[in-house]
Amino acid sequence: MKAKRLSEASWKNYLFLLPAGIIYLSVIVVPVLYSFFISLFKWNGVGEMEFVKLDNYINLFSNDKVFITALKNNLLWVILTIVVTMTIALAFAVVLNKKFRGRTFFRGVFYFPCVIAPIAVAIIWRWIYNPNIGFINEFLELIGANFRQSWLSNPKVSIFAVFAASVWQSIGQPMILFLAGLQSVPVEVLEAARIDGASGPKKFLFVTVPLMKETFVIVIATLIISSMKVYDVVAGLTDGGPNNATQMLSTYMYSQTFQYSNVGTGTAVACVMVLMMLVVIVPYIIFTAKED
Repeated sequence: MKAKRLSEASWKNYLFLLPAGIIYLSVIVVPVLYSFFISLFKWNGVGEMEFVKLDNYINLFSNDKVFITALKNNLLWVILTIVVTMTIALAFAVVLNKKFRGRTFFRGVFYFPCVIAPIAVAIIWRWIYNPNIGFINEFLELIGANFRQSWLSNPKVSIFAVFAASVWQSIGQPMILFLAGLQSVPVEVLEAARIDGASGPKKFLFVTVPLMKETFVIVIATLIISSMKVYDVVAGLTDGGPNNATQMLSTYMYSQTFQYSNVGTGTAVACVMVLMMLVVIVPYIIFTAKED
């Protein structure tokens, strides 16, 4: 009798989950599967579809130099994001976790760029990078540094210039997550470490950081995913130029699909992006499931 009641309760739980499952299938699973189906064809979006099996994928990895450049840029972006963005966000969080006058104001200041539309950020930084009247070149000239240049037109520095603009906008979210993680560390544990003779850096590295393991996993996962789908800032600043130096998988996917009408190739790039994100998402889900 008790087992029967448990079974009925389980079915009721599944019924409650059914609407969410239907929505998930409708807006995530089905579009991804349909995109993979389209990627198996050569198609301009309006004419007849020619079935080419996996040729679009083979061409991307064997013959398409622009795609390889975009793939390398995305991987570089991921590495820079983890090393630079996460480090700066953690440093800001540590400082803003201390008690001092005006810390709430500074938290708002550092988080504010997150609420600005990425295309607006691109417009702001276009002016900052302006080779004639831009703030950076004017500042460098003011301090006597002979380093004036076209930041967005130089293939050697353009990717780093665009990344700097992205860091300015995205630093707030991981900072808030780290701040929440720091505030969740028990004061008693930190006090015990201090009594045992642990100095500030040692206490942070060997006590605080291990207790923030879950926070680090969340921050790293979200940063990698956002790095893989970065688009607006790149499109607004360089649109993948100069000479594809800042081309990303997202910008290349857009150009192939909507500018050159290579829908099959564009959706193949999209599927590669989804696969790369799954490499991050699946381990994250497994980790969080174990923690629960």
